[in-house]
Amino acid sequence: MTRISIELVPRDREQLQLELCGLQENFAHIDTINIPDLLRFETRSWQGCALARKLKMRHAIPHLRAIDFVADEPFPLLEFIAEHDLQELLVVSGDPPPAGTLRAGEERHTAVSLIRHLKTARPDLKIYAAIDPYRNGIQQEVEYALAKQEAGAHGFFTQPFFDVRLMEIFYDQIPHLNIYWGVSPVMTARSQKYWTTRNRAVFPSRFRPTLEWNQQFGREALAFAQQTESNIYFMPILADVVAYLKGIL
Repeated sequence: MTRISIELVPRDREQLQLELCGLQENFAHIDTINIPDLLRFETRSWQGCALARKLKMRHAIPHLRAIDFVADEPFPLLEFIAEHDLQELLVVSGDPPPAGTLRAGEERHTAVSLIRHLKTARPDLKIYAAIDPYRNGIQQEVEYALAKQEAGAHGFFTQPFFDVRLMEIFYDQIPHLNIYWGVSPVMTARSQKYWTTRNRAVFPSRFRPTLEWNQQFGREALAFAQQTESNIYFMPILADVVAYLKGIL
């Protein structure tokens, strides 16, 4: 059965709580959220997930930036994870921290090393990793995903796709992996430019930065996930969560 997760940005606790309550009131069948760890916001991903668990969200998956953790030290969040019953984690590499925050000679984790470290410390945890369809060539990205799987990754969250045809190409290479396909509404030309320049995303020629187009694509992506017996997550960064999802679910 296809599992659906919603990615919520933790801009502040009040906004996050409103979005969580909106999900629960309008989409009772959705029991999973994932929360990115964005250093420009005060609320860290695991704190947001602790709030979600307090509000009775069944599954809350925090993103962990591997580069934030020192490789030869005990992982500092194990007690917090256990206390708040966080059973699933998503490990991403993470952008380098601000200049001057690294100590001389200090080695930080990579995504692969942190996955292996966490699985050794807590074999019961489900650890997810990231797939970026735009970062490398397809073969190189698939090899990187397999290295993460060998380290202990249970499944993968992709960067958002905007074309089902590209999803099909990637699926042909990784049909055996447990995948959450990413989908994010892009509502302005400026936002599209951000995705193409910063993340090198690929948009189809028929793309339009409208709510209707994004909802239609969301329905197509969901149908693809169901047909392939994979999973999906929606990332409504700048869209009203409930209004956007009502046109898809």
